[in-house]
Amino acid sequence: MAERFSGKISAATMIHLFNGFQNPFGGSDLETLELYRLLSADSEVRLWATSSRASSELLRQFPIHRISPLTRDVPDGGTYVFLGAHWRNKMWPYLIPRPRRLIYVFNTFHPKVMALTTRMPRMLNWPDAELVLISDFQKRMLRVDGVVHPSPIDIRRFSPRLARPDGPFTVGRLSRDTPGKYHADDVPLYAALLADGVTLRIQGSMLLEERLKPHPQLELFPQGRFAAEQFLQTLDVFYYRTGSDVETFGRVVFEAMACGLPVVCHSHGGYADHIRHGENGFLFETTQQAGQILAELKADPGLRATVGREARRSVEQLFSPQALRQRLDFYLR
Repeated sequence: MAERFSGKISAATMIHLFNGFQNPFGGSDLETLELYRLLSADSEVRLWATSSRASSELLRQFPIHRISPLTRDVPDGGTYVFLGAHWRNKMWPYLIPRPRRLIYVFNTFHPKVMALTTRMPRMLNWPDAELVLISDFQKRMLRVDGVVHPSPIDIRRFSPRLARPDGPFTVGRLSRDTPGKYHADDVPLYAALLADGVTLRIQGSMLLEERLKPHPQLELFPQGRFAAEQFLQTLDVFYYRTGSDVETFGRVVFEAMACGLPVVCHSHGGYADHIRHGENGFLFETTQQAGQILAELKADPGLRATVGREARRSVEQLFSPQALRQRLDFYLR
C-alpha cells in the first residue's frame, strides 16, 4: 500500500507514468494505460504526455497531464516510469524534483535510444535507471540486463469466441496501419487464400487497398474501426507477420489467444517464446509453411478448437492474478 501522510499520498510514493500518447492503438500507449489501471489500485498514479502531438482522443478519455514548468504542472518526485518514451532534448527534467526511482520500460530494439535513456547527465543528479524489457526475445536480441515484464493486458475484455459451424472460414489480422507492419510476401498469400474460398478480414489495412484486388470475401478496415475484442470475435484464425517492424512483444497476438483463436505467426517476434507450435498456436518460417498451416486449420475445425482452448489457457497463466501481482510489486516497492 502507498504511504500516507496528513491524509494525502506522500510524494515519495507517487508513481508517474510517461508516454507520448500519440496513438490510441499503439502498443506502448495501451501498455501505459493498462499499467495505470493496475497500479491505481495500490498507489496514487499520474499520467504524463511527453509529446506535443499527444492524441486529442486519449487526452479526452484519460486524465493525462501535459508537462508545464511555467504552470507548475510537473511531476513532483516519487517513481518516474517512462514507457516507450524518453526526455531527450527537453528542459523540464532539470526543473522538477529528483525522482526516488527511475524506471524505463523499453519496448524497441534501438540501442541508441537505450543509451540516451539510461545515461543520465551528471548535473541532472537522477538515480540510475532500472530497465524493464517486455520479452525474453528482446532481452536476447539486445544482450542487456533487465527484468522482463510482459506488456500487461486485461484479458477479461477478451472472451473465447462462439463456435460458428455454418459460417465461412475466416482468417484475419489486426494492427496499426503503417508500412512496417506488413510483409510484402503476404499479398500473394492473401490472394491465394481468397482463391481457395477463405474469407479475409484485415483491420489496419488501408495500405493494402491498392495491392489487393477487390473480392467479395475480402474486408479491409482502417485501424480502430472496431475494438479489438469485437473484431477478433469474427475470426476463426488469427494470422500475423510483420515487415521491417519486428515485434518485441506483439500484444495483439495475445489478445487473439485470449479470444480462444489459433494464431499463425512468423517465428521472429517476442510472442514466439509463448507459442508452442501445434499446441497453443503455430509458428512458421516461410510463406509456404504459413499456407500449409492455414489449409490444415481450414480443413479441421476440431484442431482449431483444441489449439484455441490451449491458447486461452496460456494467456490466463501469463496474466494470472499472481503473475500480475509480482510484476506490480516491482513498481510499488
